[in-house]
Amino acid sequence: MLTLTIERKREQMLEIAKIHGISSEETIKCSQELDRLLQLHLSNQLRDRNMRFKKIS
Repeated sequence: MLTLTIERKREQMLEIAKIHGISSEETIKCSQELDRLLQLHLSNQLRDRNMRFKKIS
């Protein structure tokens, strides 16, 4: 689910960049939102990995 949200945000950012330019405020805001989603995804992956590791130990 989160990966789909990330992909949609990435596509949205690219479309905004085409219209407003790569350095526009709109593109940067969308890029920052994408960054937050990616950080959340990585955090979730690390948490899940750590939980699996603890079960093995």
